[in-house]
Amino acid sequence: MTRVKRGQTKTAKRKRKLQHTKGFRWGRKSKRIAAKQALMKAWSYSTRDRKRRKIDFRKLWQMRINAAARQNGLSYSQLINLMHKKKIDLDRKVLSEIAEKHPEVFKSIVEEIKK
Repeated sequence: MTRVKRGQTKTAKRKRKLQHTKGFRWGRKSKRIAAKQALMKAWSYSTRDRKRRKIDFRKLWQMRINAAARQNGLSYSQLINLMHKKKIDLDRKVLSEIAEKHPEVFKSIVEEIKK
């Protein structure tokens, strides 16, 4: 029976973990256990926040559309409702870009919806 020596494997594993913790503060970038805990927390946050980012952007688009719609005499909900009724398919992202960068085009869209 031979003994299994894990020196290289263990060192490589530790090195891989510590490469991921580059930029962390205090001992979390250099101490093995602290680094492992910090990585587990960081990775769980990144998973959660990828989902959260989608929610945040949708909120931002809704605020931009609402502000532009109110300048043209409609509320956000009225605008979206009329768009559905008229079968105008512009998603919120595109609509907010138009509202922000091309207000005259947005105004023409609102006028078309109001007819």
